[in-house]
Amino acid sequence: MPTVLTSIAPASWEHSADRAALNTLRALPGFDDVLRKVMGLIGERGVRSLFTANAVRVGPRQRPRLNALYDEVLATMDWPVRPDLFVSQTPIANAMAVGFDRPFIVVNSGALELLEYDEQRVILGHELGHVISGHATYTTLALLLLRVGFTSLPALGLIALPVQLALLEWYRKAELSSDRAGLLATQDSLASMRLFLKFAGGTPTDDETNLDEFLVQAQEYEEAGGALDTIFKVLNVAFRTHPFNTVRAAELQRWIQSGAYDRIVNGDYPRRGEDGRPLTDDYADAAGYYGTEARGAVEQVKDALRGARDAFSNAYRSATNK
Repeated sequence: MPTVLTSIAPASWEHSADRAALNTLRALPGFDDVLRKVMGLIGERGVRSLFTANAVRVGPRQRPRLNALYDEVLATMDWPVRPDLFVSQTPIANAMAVGFDRPFIVVNSGALELLEYDEQRVILGHELGHVISGHATYTTLALLLLRVGFTSLPALGLIALPVQLALLEWYRKAELSSDRAGLLATQDSLASMRLFLKFAGGTPTDDETNLDEFLVQAQEYEEAGGALDTIFKVLNVAFRTHPFNTVRAAELQRWIQSGAYDRIVNGDYPRRGEDGRPLTDDYADAAGYYGTEARGAVEQVKDALRGARDAFSNAYRSATNK
């Protein structure tokens, strides 16, 4: 059984870019109005109706094996309030934590069919991490606006593209936070990495997969390519709610290698109710995170320009020497 993380605070696992992006999102002009209007139009009952009308609520007499696993995850994370857990007959391997006042968790049947028992624990811990971090309200907003459309809900009007992009940027960073929560809930790094592998490529059926090769692939994706590839990476992910699975695997691997995971499992973590981490620290760390990415892109651009300059100079010299 995993070590119980007594009174663990969400700051223990939250990615600095997640917290900084959320606070930046909240500061966008008109964002609070959008949130209030959506909550007023849909409400808690409406959200439950939208997402769970055709789902099965998990309990001691309904999917008892999954219910027992969920109880273990709640106990490991020492979370006293049990959010409702539903299973939806949906073939896409996914799960979500949604709701405004009383968040609940929905796991797609496709995810349960894809994942082994220990990997199911990871996804339950991931979604519980969203709930504990207070992500569900903003996740619900993003899903509603993406599914229904930015102009389809009465009284909303046209929402500026920067708001949409900022919301999705936060969503992706929140996923990185909850990937850490999923690892803490199961305390099995191999199970966490296998989840990313399966979400990226499914199950091998009559073949086999190699986790080490997938992690090599993740590293290659992050390191390979020039300036144009970097631009494509940004454009490919801009309207996605989730980072690519190779990126998630690499991010979680870095967090483990930083020593933060081991410190938490050994009891060194902030407790709920303690003074929170200053927001200025989040912005500083996030600036470092984004700065590293930006510097890498800039260096790639510089290399490309230097290469073009050298090629032009060589071609010019060759032409003049003839």
